[in-house]
Amino acid sequence: MTEQARAAARYFPVTLRLDGARVVVIGGGEVAARKLRLLLRAGPNIDVVARALNPELENWRASGEITHIGAEFSPEQLVGARLVIAATDDHSLNRVVAAAAAAQNILVNVVDDPEPSTFITPAIIDRAPIQIAISSGGAAPVLARRLRERIEALIPAQYGRIAAFMQSRRTQVKTAVAQPERRALWERFLDGAGAEAILAGDETRADAELQRLQAEATPRGEVYLVGAGPGDPDLLTFRALRLMQQADVVLYDRLIGPGILELVRRDAERIFVGKRKNQHTLPQDEINAELVRQAQAGRRVLRLKGGDPFIFGRGGEEIETLAAAGILFQVVPGITAASGCATYAGIPLTHRDYAQACIFVTGHARQDGTLTLPWSALAQRGQTVAIYMGLSSLGALCAKLIEHGLPADWPAALIEAGTSAQQRVIASTLGALPAETAAAGVVGASMVIVGEVVRLREKLRWFEAADVRL
Repeated sequence: MTEQARAAARYFPVTLRLDGARVVVIGGGEVAARKLRLLLRAGPNIDVVARALNPELENWRASGEITHIGAEFSPEQLVGARLVIAATDDHSLNRVVAAAAAAQNILVNVVDDPEPSTFITPAIIDRAPIQIAISSGGAAPVLARRLRERIEALIPAQYGRIAAFMQSRRTQVKTAVAQPERRALWERFLDGAGAEAILAGDETRADAELQRLQAEATPRGEVYLVGAGPGDPDLLTFRALRLMQQADVVLYDRLIGPGILELVRRDAERIFVGKRKNQHTLPQDEINAELVRQAQAGRRVLRLKGGDPFIFGRGGEEIETLAAAGILFQVVPGITAASGCATYAGIPLTHRDYAQACIFVTGHARQDGTLTLPWSALAQRGQTVAIYMGLSSLGALCAKLIEHGLPADWPAALIEAGTSAQQRVIASTLGALPAETAAAGVVGASMVIVGEVVRLREKLRWFEAADVRL
């Protein structure tokens, strides 16, 4: 974990109920007023300690929204408070307030001073009753506000109406529909005509749609066969991300990194079915059977696969089993490893001057160690050969390509952990690549690229540039 990540991890995001709670604000100027504008929406009882109140605070005092309890601070004023805000222009006094609050185990925020603070007020997008809070852990409040501005523009103000409607019908749906179908019902409501009706101001039509969905709400299992791409979470498709958030259970393999798995619905059951060389956690037939079993139990099943399910991902075998069992399924393509890894390595798979074709093959050897590939077709100029799962048989692969006509100095590259921050690229030749790979101690998931396009890497290696790793 980086130093920045450790600093951010010091804060745990929560939404705190304050209606009727006692909050003490130390300060009576504009800084205190900014905090009070947010606090007053939550309905607490607010006591203010300040030598003088600015006109805005004086109006709140006159209307009974705040109480002015003193001019000078003393620790006894904090007794019974749930929150304390130190918002004076006196740095030393703010620190004294923070220490007094900490001694009484009361949450305290010192404005523009995160070190003594035990909580930080985030940048807030208010679509009541929906609230979205953005925090940088005090590291970059201006950036947090800028992100708030961008998200504000993406979320219509009417979304609060949808939340209010759902809240008012929650008991009705809970009575009529059992879990796990209840969550699925609301998702169909949000994705369909129900939410559209509310945004148009037609709650009658929204209620009719909700009644229709309740009448159809019988548990119905489905499988989502989703390609997770080559490793970088930013390369997921929008559809993949949406289905990852809907699933009740996820079956995933070893190529799914923690950054991608983190995006799966948090309360979904996770089942690891990854395969390693000569070590299968679950044989393919058992994976197929597990998909059927989970779907028949009425669950929405996410089969999350590295790369693309239909390119050396055995996705065809899995959906054949699902189709035979009458299970609903859908397939979401992912960026395949050849495309993703080659792109991040700065190696185009095709190029007008070097490669007018690209061939995908697997270097996975049979149990007896033999490779059965169309060597004569692969050992041709004017094309690129992308070899999946070729690390363990790299020596034999290169030797066979040389044996069938390619020169030993023909360009070849191996990409380990492609598209990730740990990516390594060994750009070499067929004759030298196996030894250089062994010397580098490569053990991770790798893609081998063979062809003259490898020569372009020196000019096109964009991913190593520091300014793109954001």
